[in-house]
Amino acid sequence: MPLEIVTVPCLSDNYAYLVKGPDGVCVIDAPEAAPIIAALDARGWTPGVIMLTHHHWDHVQGVDELKAKYGCKVMGPKAEEDKLPPLDMALQEGMNGGTGDAYTVPIHVPGHTLGHMAYHFPNAGAVFTADSLMALGCGRIFEGTPDMMWTSLGKLAALPPDTMVYSGHEYTASNAKFALTIEPDNSALKSRADDIAKARAAGLPTAQVPLSLELATNPFLRASDPGVKRALGMENASDSAVFAEIRARKDRF
Repeated sequence: MPLEIVTVPCLSDNYAYLVKGPDGVCVIDAPEAAPIIAALDARGWTPGVIMLTHHHWDHVQGVDELKAKYGCKVMGPKAEEDKLPPLDMALQEGMNGGTGDAYTVPIHVPGHTLGHMAYHFPNAGAVFTADSLMALGCGRIFEGTPDMMWTSLGKLAALPPDTMVYSGHEYTASNAKFALTIEPDNSALKSRADDIAKARAAGLPTAQVPLSLELATNPFLRASDPGVKRALGMENASDSAVFAEIRARKDRF
């Protein structure tokens, strides 16, 4: 049974995801209960579990209402257990589970927060990255360090290139504008920026893309590229230092 993945816009620019597979239905992140409930009820689905990526309020504030309505269990990173809604299961790397296309691999990707997790469904070719790897971007480094975030992004960049990346926010249009300041001559990036503008004008989401496209266009994944290093005047710098410079520029953008 292949996964059925539903993108649910929440708040002003967040996404939750419904994932239906052979083990039932899970909700990945719960920014806001009402639109998640509407999407579930429209399909006649009842979630068995909510899987949280990190503790920020705009990813967890719908948990209590969803749990009260559906009686679902809550899972999330053990490293943030003290900051999350009460967990029925605290997850660490290596605690893989599920069957078939629902087989799930939690990946520890600190940087945005110290315990941030991504959820990889390798048999289905999908990864839910929230505020670690984002479409054409990455999360701000609130709790970790640039080295930590660069290492986390490296874990995600090493997944199969045809993996679909489902990230946590609709920041893609502004991320594209910034990315073009780093690589204005990147033809794949220019084409993608045009596609994003058209999609957003039509009200379509753009934060769900193949990893291969991120590898070709996302400046935060391209800090090791010699052309990017030349553009920044950092030919002899470490990849992590180049990443840190790109992140600092984005913070000021």
